[in-house]
Amino acid sequence: MLRQFGSRALLGGALVLAVAPTRAADIAAGKEKAEMCVGCHGENGISQMENIPSLAGQLDQFVQWQLVFFRAGARKNEQMQPIVEQLNNEDIRNLGAYFASLTPPKGPKDDDPDLSAKGKQAAAGRRCASCHTDTYVGTKAVARLAGQREEYLVKALHDYKSGVRSGGAQAVMADVAYPLSEEEITALAHYLAHL
Repeated sequence: MLRQFGSRALLGGALVLAVAPTRAADIAAGKEKAEMCVGCHGENGISQMENIPSLAGQLDQFVQWQLVFFRAGARKNEQMQPIVEQLNNEDIRNLGAYFASLTPPKGPKDDDPDLSAKGKQAAAGRRCASCHTDTYVGTKAVARLAGQREEYLVKALHDYKSGVRSGGAQAVMADVAYPLSEEEITALAHYLAHL
């Protein structure tokens, strides 16, 4: 006997949940939806604006989670809130796939190798590679840091340190960022931006 209750069915005494198949992300639809992102995050996802991150080459899952955090209000930003309120789950999947498909920005030529050496030492001391990988390109829902805008990395570390930024790995990042000195934050951001 089969009795259905919404998306559940009782089959032979066992509860079976009917799961709708997920559709693959549509990169072309993501590119179209990303037109509203260009003003801040730049053409092809490479930001030219201070304190605005580049999204090109950022990991699919990371982009999706950040959009979900913004949409849910766990992560707050006056410019992002009205935009993410318009996004449905399919839009978020498509945007994640689109930005992940783009070539990531290359870090500029390092103009201060001594500062980068201090940043590399700070990254090793805080075990940044344990989550962000040895090359700092991220993995799954963990951000790509290599080649990101330097002043944005400083801002993000300050936001984690002060508890302003939440969502996702906030607890881990707060634990890492809180003891960082201003000198370490500057050096770490410089090092990662120039990778």
